Amino acid sequence: MDIISQLQEQVNTIASIAFNAFGSLQRDAPPVRLSQNYPDPPPPPATNPAEDASNFPDQPKIMSAALVKAAKQFDALVAALPLAEGGEEAQLKRIAELQAENDAVGQELQRQLEASEKELKQVQELFREATDNCLNLKKPD
Repeated sequence: MDIISQLQEQVNTIASIAFNAFGSLQRDAPPVRLSQNYPDPPPPPATNPAEDASNFPDQPKIMSAALVKAAKQFDALVAALPLAEGGEEAQLKRIAELQAENDAVGQELQRQLEASEKELKQVQELFREATDNCLNLKKPD
């Protein structure tokens, strides 16, 4: 996988971790009393024994560690990108060189295509003559 695809994948990973972290925090956070003027929040619903809410204080630490790890991996991928050497003028010069090379290769391919089409026509004509000779039971010249 190329470096750009890896960067895109890492951004998706970071987004997924953040999405899951915010959703988990929103879902599992205990109710908080906003003001003394408001009544006490209702007790949390009975939880499934398989879902242990006692580890809620550890969840933010775990999720933030995963997010930091993913961000560091992203930074490492960015650091692995090739540096732009010579500035904008050098890049424009390189682009012009690549375009000229592309044009030369395109012209060569066009010449080869034309030669191939000419050869195909010759082969088709010879095949037509051979089939006519076979159908007419003539001996080839």
